[in-house]
Amino acid sequence: MARTDDNPEGVPDEVFAEMEEGMRNDRAHFFTGFFKDFYGVGWIDRPVSEEVLNLSWATAMMAGLRPTLLAAKAFASTDFRPDLAALTVPTLLIHGTADKTVPIDATARAVVAAVPQATLVEYEGEAHGVFASQTERLIADLLGFLEGRTVEPGEQAAIDVATAQSMSFQPL
Repeated sequence: MARTDDNPEGVPDEVFAEMEEGMRNDRAHFFTGFFKDFYGVGWIDRPVSEEVLNLSWATAMMAGLRPTLLAAKAFASTDFRPDLAALTVPTLLIHGTADKTVPIDATARAVVAAVPQATLVEYEGEAHGVFASQTERLIADLLGFLEGRTVEPGEQAAIDVATAQSMSFQPL
């Protein structure tokens, strides 16, 4: 995901350095803001409840500072692009277009360009945490992909409510 000479669409090192500094200086405060971005919470938009934000924050705070920093470093520096050629099966990517955590251009759009069997479903205006903010749509898209069909953007998926609830994704 990092910006390099051969990955000009990547994220600049300064962004990762700011994240590390935020975690080192006040990890609790950093993750409060991080999860608002992760779920796309703003002054008007509240795609998830305060309880989902609190649960995500509490889960992140259970990790120590050192493993958190090491995970962030791995997240920022691991280059999976050489592995993409090995993906020879149908591959589904689902990504929010307003994702501030993992930018769509540097990741999902790059993957779909490199993997011939890949399909990208973009969730317009959605942040990273679509599993919590767009649960029913995500379930419909996953089931549709597994069944070999595509649910078009804006199409209402025909899913039994009990099935959707039993498969509901819970944050973290």
